[in-house]
Amino acid sequence: MATDTKNLKIGDDKTSVTIVAGKSDPDYWLELWRFKELFFALAWRDISVRYKQTVIGFLWAILLPLMTTFLLTFIFGRVAKLPSEGAAPYALLVLAGLLPWQLFSTSLTSASSSLTANSNMVRKIYFPRLVLPLSAGVVSVVDFAISLTLLAAVMIYFNFSPSWTLFALPIFVGMAVLSSMSLGIFIAALNVKYRDFRYIIPFIVQFGLYISPVGFSSNVIPEDYRLLFYLNPMAGTIDGFRWAILGEGSPLYLPGIAISSAVLVTLLVFGVSHFRRNEKSFADYM
Repeated sequence: MATDTKNLKIGDDKTSVTIVAGKSDPDYWLELWRFKELFFALAWRDISVRYKQTVIGFLWAILLPLMTTFLLTFIFGRVAKLPSEGAAPYALLVLAGLLPWQLFSTSLTSASSSLTANSNMVRKIYFPRLVLPLSAGVVSVVDFAISLTLLAAVMIYFNFSPSWTLFALPIFVGMAVLSSMSLGIFIAALNVKYRDFRYIIPFIVQFGLYISPVGFSSNVIPEDYRLLFYLNPMAGTIDGFRWAILGEGSPLYLPGIAISSAVLVTLLVFGVSHFRRNEKSFADYM
């Protein structure tokens, strides 16, 4: 029997705890906070598994973006000869776009499969299921934090100094995380009932890489298509991240940032709402 689909009363009359599926939103978020220890335990487990029995461990978080930066710089900078932004070297422009994209893509992949990967827990133990996709994204944040050392090294190599815009960096890092969670939570709920949705994630990641300004500047997008381009929430996120790193030489397109932010909020509300509506039935499909 799925424990999250029933009302359970544990203990005697004086010390009883009632577990009720489908709680109201204020109670649900309070309960989610009460399960913070489970969140940290699952996050630490995923981090341990991520680097367990690896030859070079945390260095993968540096080598992978480094090799990808070389490839994209060669394709877009040397072959296609696309322009950089301001005085920034093209490799730095690419890396400043690649890091938030990798944070998004790896977090999305982990979150979307978090429920099915922990099916035993979902079937046998009661807890707010939202803990699983949220904790799954922590590994990506750790990888991202390590990758920032590569970004710092590249900036030192090119003798490129950040400006005051660097203080805005956490805002756009948060946007990247929220973008991945909005889609990841939604697809995680779909993946419980329709397992073939796991095949959609690689397509989203691969296709999204080409329609996001990772290897090129958003300035190369024709003016007639710019607003449409920013319907991709990662377009505004990457632009903002790049502006925070490169400074005023990489000017923000404020209408585009506004559109991307609005789409992000809409996806997040829709994703969480869909997850909450279907949460009671997850155990039945596992």
